[in-house]
This record gives sequence, C-alpha cells and structure tokens, in this order.
Amino acid sequence: MERIAVEPREDWRETAETHGFRFHTFDGDVYWDETACYRFGLAEIENDIEAPSAEIEQMCFEVVQRAVDDDAVLRRLGIPEAFWDLIADSWRGQHKNLYGRLDFAYDGAGPAKLYEYNADTPTALYESAIFQWVWLEQAVERGIVPADCDQFNSIHEALTGAFGAMAPDIRAGRLLHVACCRDSAEDEGTVEYIADCARQAGLETRLIYIEDIGIDAQGRFTDLQDETIATLFKLYPWEWIMADPFGEKIASSGTRFIEPAWKAVLSNKGLMPLLWEMFEGHSNLLPSWFEGDPAASALSGDYVRKPMLSREGANVEIFEDGRRTLAAPGEYGAEGHIVQALHPLPRFDGNYAMVGSWIVASQPCGLCIREDKSMVTANDARFLPHVILD
Repeated sequence: MERIAVEPREDWRETAETHGFRFHTFDGDVYWDETACYRFGLAEIENDIEAPSAEIEQMCFEVVQRAVDDDAVLRRLGIPEAFWDLIADSWRGQHKNLYGRLDFAYDGAGPAKLYEYNADTPTALYESAIFQWVWLEQAVERGIVPADCDQFNSIHEALTGAFGAMAPDIRAGRLLHVACCRDSAEDEGTVEYIADCARQAGLETRLIYIEDIGIDAQGRFTDLQDETIATLFKLYPWEWIMADPFGEKIASSGTRFIEPAWKAVLSNKGLMPLLWEMFEGHSNLLPSWFEGDPAASALSGDYVRKPMLSREGANVEIFEDGRRTLAAPGEYGAEGHIVQALHPLPRFDGNYAMVGSWIVASQPCGLCIREDKSMVTANDARFLPHVILD
C-alpha cells in the first residue's frame, strides 16, 4: 500500500456535477481529493482486506445471536429495553440487511486492525461505488494512471443485487420509501443513490424526509400522500429512532426497516469489546473493553476512549502513557464509553489514512480511503480514490 501523487482532472468538478455528486466540496474545502490515490497490490486486497472483512461479518453475526439470547448484552450496549423484542424479532425473522462499512487501520505491512463497524447509516457510499470508478476509467483513458490499473469496487452491482433479493418482500408492500433528514446535501445524495439502485432492481421508490413521516389512526407510518410506509430505508440511526417519540410506534407500525433493528447491536461501539470477549487474540481485532472493566488495565496507559454511539470521530480521546494527547470535540458520551488499544492510523505524506471496507448483503465488495490531518478521522476528512496495481 502506498500513496501516489497524481494529476487531478481539469474538469473533475464539472464531471462531479454531471454525475449528481453535489457534495464534493464543503464550505469551500475539498472533500473529493484526487491529487493523490492509494495503490494496493491484489494480494493486499484479497488477503488483508476482503478475506478478514468476510470473516469479521460472520463473527458479528455470532455477537447478534448472543445479544438476542442474553438481555445482559443489550443492557451493556445501553439499548433501551423497550426495543429488545424488536431487535430479537428482526433477527429471528431474518430481516435482510443491506450494507455497512468496516473501518480499518492498515498500511500493507501487517494485519488490518478493526476500529469500528459503521453498520447502520454509513455514508461515503456514492463516491465509493460510482465516482471513484468514474475517476479510474477517466484516469486510465487520460494516461493519469497506468492502463492495467483496477479497483476493488463491485459495490454498485452488489447493491442492485441485494435489492433484487429483497424485491419479493418489498413488492408485497408496494413502494420502497427512502428517507433522510432535511437540509443535508450528503444525506440526500446518498439516499438518491440508494433509490436509484433499488429502481435498477425493478422496485418503485419514493423519497421522503424523516421529518415528514406521519402516523395514521391505526398506528401505521405514512407519507405525504397518506400512503402507508410498508418498507423504509432510513439514513437515520437506530439510536436516534429509539430516542424519538415515534420510536414507540415502530413495533406496532408494521413497517419493515432497512437497516433492520438487529443492526443496532453492530453499529454500537460496544461491539468491539464484545468481539474481543468472544474472539480474543484475533489478528484483526484490537484489545477492547467497556470502560470500567478491570481487564482494561492491560492497556497500560496507551489507549483510545470512545463513546459508544459517537459519529465522525466526535468525542474520541487518545491517551499515551496515561496522558490525554488528543480530544475531539462533540456532544456524545452520556451513553457510556469503551476503551480500545491504541493503534495509530498509518501516516502517508503527513496524512492519516483510514481504509473503509464495504459490506453489501454481508459480502465484502469494495473499499474507500478517507484522509485526515489528525489521527481521529472526523467529518472534514477527505476522500481519495484507490487503484490495484501489482
């Protein structure tokens, strides 16, 4: 794995706009960055990213099974008791999952180390699936990268295939509603892309803002046309739903959710100590414990403290030799914390690179790279494309 400086396409902004990629720049700061790309060998992708991702996904299933069999696990994760049956029913009912992103520290010199699993509402999806592939095709065409470059990227095909597998259940409920919060260009772009994948799989879709979802006299969720929402893809975290007043109506609403409620177990950073308990010593896991566990003393002063529900690096703290050396701002933490062995992201040309491994219908199918000047990957991190070239 190496970072390679490349020449940006002169028309990349126009190309982005043409492809509907409207959130390539935030407040004047570039999010899509093609001044460099990351080069991987095929063996690195297949052996160090793809194979461990598939194995970890299966390990995560064992965690969910343990959680639905043992209420104590759900209690440790801080999941409200009112939702335990919903989680168990969605798991035992085999409600299909769509996608997720495993975030790794990886430098090509050792095993990829799992930081966390963005299992519920991961973004960076459109740019991973579509725009970095557009970049590769044009970069090859224009001689920016060698002609024999490839990319680990079958995300789009996997998504349309996953919706095809869900189609019989969704068609029985007519429309697939696709929802996000109002006033977020990134979220809107992501759900528009999700809807496009579903339509390519033969489904009829309707976009709606979370704020516009209603409840009828029978307790069913409805859209602005007063049509019942039978199946809902929501770019809205389960922990937010559980804290909302309408969350109380979910169990009786009859709505099928994508992602299903059992994903709340995996999107919680408490997953990491649970994985370590069950698979201690696994080469792709970092020693992790719930804060307050006496076993956490094994970290010997070098560790990361993370809120169980934080997003985009918020409130993450790094401790070295027992001294806090970095503290990201944010509003999380009341839900509790985990501690995880410190394993810094690799640094390339002054940039810390995070490898995101995409999982669709529980199969690894692509990756993305996000860079930050800080060891904590935050919401102002940049997205860089990658190539496979031996």
